[in-house]
Amino acid sequence: MSDPARPKGPKIIAITNQKGGVGKTTTAINLGAAIAALGKNVMIVDIDPQGNASTGLGVEAEDRVLTTYDLILDEAPLQKVSRPTDVKGLWIAPATTDLSSADIELVSNEKRSHLLHDALRAPDVADLALDFILIDCPPSLNLLTVNAMVAAHSVLVPLQSEFFALEGLSQLMLTIREVRQAANPDLRIEGIVLTMYDVRNNLSKQVEDDARENLGNLVFQTIIPRNVRISEAPSYAMPVLSYDPASKGSAAYSALAEELLARSV
Repeated sequence: MSDPARPKGPKIIAITNQKGGVGKTTTAINLGAAIAALGKNVMIVDIDPQGNASTGLGVEAEDRVLTTYDLILDEAPLQKVSRPTDVKGLWIAPATTDLSSADIELVSNEKRSHLLHDALRAPDVADLALDFILIDCPPSLNLLTVNAMVAAHSVLVPLQSEFFALEGLSQLMLTIREVRQAANPDLRIEGIVLTMYDVRNNLSKQVEDDARENLGNLVFQTIIPRNVRISEAPSYAMPVLSYDPASKGSAAYSALAEELLARSV
């Protein structure tokens, strides 16, 4: 679905779920690579203090001189913080554990919820000619995640195909509603993508049925399977599309990228 209210510039999507281990960073890396493979320019903004998206795209810790900490708290321009990856059309603004203290430092800042919003709309961002910015959020509903939601046009939620998956979603939806009311009335839900789906497991099918029954068209048709190639790729600092283009995981993220772009037309 197109969004006529969205101004020109990169579409900003926050990839978030306060539950850890749901495939959030994996989705950020591989969806970013899959969108880039379709000829778009994509920036992944890593605001998870663990910095896994940065590591998974080959940015060593010692090479992260300027990071998203500097972007958010010290007004460093995105152009100086970001760096190209080995994937054509894909850039990363890396994170380090410095972000662990960001919540404490943000509390006393009057603009604490809008700092990332302002950073991603600074004049230098236009020079990067980006089509998409994907924000990889921490696995918690903290001030960094709120910053991502205030900055974003939409939220994409990876949902693990396991028991209790839908329970944590209600708190996330509540946070999205609060952000809409307080700071970003145009924020919408881009969609919910089922991850770690095991076709041999009846529970995966049950979670899918429950999600589609309760959330309808918000759930992407594309499902991300449990796939060993997806799990192996980060240890080689590659997206799965580079590591094994013929794998089921690669095909799934390519299909998700196409579905996302179709929704964005």
